[in-house]
Amino acid sequence: MEAVSNQFLEFHPNHGTNISLNHSGTQATRIESFANGVCFSKYPLKPGEIFLIEIEEKELGWCGHLRIGLTARDPKSLEVIPEYSIPDLMALGDSWVFAITRNHNKVIEEAEVPEAGEGGLGVGQRLGRREEEDAVQEDEDNNKKPKTFFTDTHLYIDTVRIPRDKLVGRSRPGRFSHILDDLYKTNALPPTARRSRIGVLYVPKSRDTADMHIVINGEDMGASAKGIPSTRPLYAVVDVFAATKCVRIVQVEYGFSSLQTLCRKTIQKHIVHRMAIDWLQLPEALKHYCKYE
Repeated sequence: MEAVSNQFLEFHPNHGTNISLNHSGTQATRIESFANGVCFSKYPLKPGEIFLIEIEEKELGWCGHLRIGLTARDPKSLEVIPEYSIPDLMALGDSWVFAITRNHNKVIEEAEVPEAGEGGLGVGQRLGRREEEDAVQEDEDNNKKPKTFFTDTHLYIDTVRIPRDKLVGRSRPGRFSHILDDLYKTNALPPTARRSRIGVLYVPKSRDTADMHIVINGEDMGASAKGIPSTRPLYAVVDVFAATKCVRIVQVEYGFSSLQTLCRKTIQKHIVHRMAIDWLQLPEALKHYCKYE
């Protein structure tokens, strides 16, 4: 199943008191403190549709990073936005939020997982983290597998497939950005670093339930929450927390590419590297678009 989405993704106008949105509603910046940075998607997500954000700015001196997840609560119904997504928003119920860390985000299936409503998952508990020795073993196993980023055009999560071309961040335009792009595409970029791209989506598992998945730089982290009721609209939650200061929504195209995207790809195909776009006789706005996306 490939999600088909024609909507332009934006942040909801109802957000934390320390958040400032840009004019397009696609960039959220925490203007002070380290909390009150909870944001939501403006519209409910469709099954298999990823809400993808890129970390644009960090702030030193704070402990903790971005939090992301889903909620069945309509943001406009919240008279007061919780100060924190974890635990405040989850304590309200019908919310599932995942704290992104620098090193351990992959979910390991456990022998027995409580059903939603019988423990943590009903209020947003994650399934668990791998132990240190498991992490070492998994890294060794992954190194033996061939890299597929350049050959696979889509990321597959059960029956859902997502175009890969937007899932991994790119370097800022500069002398060596075309070299850094290759490093990012091999998932060398830490999850909490600037330019890292993190997304959330839900995958239908039955008629009434779904699993929440987190995707970090093109890699699926597994089902971080199971048995989510999919009969109600599900909104994305992004908590611009602590060391994460500013995030930007990345629009993902499903199905056929737009004419704008096809033109950009044609330009990129006929240049030496991304920074050579500056040498072309093109409007500055078009150059900027070709460099970043």
